[in-house]
Amino acid sequence: MIRLGSFLFFIWVGIALQAQSLYPDFSKMNFGCDGNSITAGEQWSRTVVDRLGFATHHNVAVGSATWACYADTQDYGSPGFSGISDGWQPTDDKQEMQKRHNNVSKVHIQKFISQVESGAYPVPDVFVFSMGTNDRNLGSAEEALRGKTLDEVDVTTMAGGARWAIQTIIERYPHCRVFVCTPIQTGSPEHNALNLQKIAILRELCQALSVQLIDCYSNSGITEKLEVPSGRGRYLRDGLHPDKEGQVLMGRYIAKEIRNNFF
Repeated sequence: MIRLGSFLFFIWVGIALQAQSLYPDFSKMNFGCDGNSITAGEQWSRTVVDRLGFATHHNVAVGSATWACYADTQDYGSPGFSGISDGWQPTDDKQEMQKRHNNVSKVHIQKFISQVESGAYPVPDVFVFSMGTNDRNLGSAEEALRGKTLDEVDVTTMAGGARWAIQTIIERYPHCRVFVCTPIQTGSPEHNALNLQKIAILRELCQALSVQLIDCYSNSGITEKLEVPSGRGRYLRDGLHPDKEGQVLMGRYIAKEIRNNFF
């Protein structure tokens, strides 16, 4: 006869194996992301990559970035391309302003694709966008979603820039799973009210483009009630940017959403 302990052990092993089969092996996958200063460098995306065990980490986020382009935004790699700057302090330097106007998701994605095509990075299996905090010219999802081709999209609005970037990744990498993070709550009620308008637009775009929305505003664990408009709160070091603990918290939540919604 099989002893009860052995029987329970086999049951436990079976349950563990079944649970493992529910999730893919991310160690064989490549991760890409784009965003602004909350995403740039080794912040929440590092936690996602480490927690899920992705094989590679390709991050093209730049501080101060927006979804929306400017009237004079250049294409990445075009003749006379000035580069990309994360500057935000007042300046009269025309070259610097051009670089700032190139700091938009469209240019980031053009750079991402160029780096993949050059062989510097592999084709992504998962791509996460986390932008919107710095956008002011919102536009509307209805307007941005008109037509099938991106040639018809006004990328000078947040809605149009977001559609262009998201759809470009979908079209370029058809086997890549795309996720879009909402902005987090800040320490400013006024800023959060504007963020809610942006989230409504992003939600509509994600539904239309059939990509997963990750609601960092409501579910990341960062709340305006425990933060201050400017200065250190519970997770934000200045009312806007997560400190190390806040970055890890965001990363753990985003990793869970990727794992639970990957198919």
